[in-house]
Amino acid sequence: MLDLPASNRLRISRYAEQSRIYLLTTNTLDREPVFKDFTLGRLVVSQFRAAQDQGCTNSLAWVVMPDHFHWLIELQQGSLAGLMQRTKSLSTKAVNLSTGRGVSLWQRGFHDRALRREEDLVKVARYIVANPLRAGLVGRLGDYPLWDAIWV
Repeated sequence: MLDLPASNRLRISRYAEQSRIYLLTTNTLDREPVFKDFTLGRLVVSQFRAAQDQGCTNSLAWVVMPDHFHWLIELQQGSLAGLMQRTKSLSTKAVNLSTGRGVSLWQRGFHDRALRREEDLVKVARYIVANPLRAGLVGRLGDYPLWDAIWV
């Protein structure tokens, strides 16, 4: 058996279950703060909404930070890898079109965590949307424009 780095082993063995809730996270390439420009962050948000409109996910909560995003979803169809590949690819195209750039936007791969049924989803969502507060980007959650949760 090949001695692969842990991240590749995770990617190979990743299993996605329909109707399961996942927390997805990915970073921009070299943690570049691309989404300090909220207009560009809204292009990522439009991909979250498109995934829901296409029946791939139910988006429960999300936040787009300057250099990463967190997305709490209920997977409806397809795979996590396919969902993230489409989201990252289409958001890269949209950002490059908007900025006139032609560069990669995202780091390879992503992190996912399947939530257990007994976990408090509202608590997880609060943790996600409070990221801008913890990072010191705003003094009040309502002041940050790139987040949402179904409980709000």
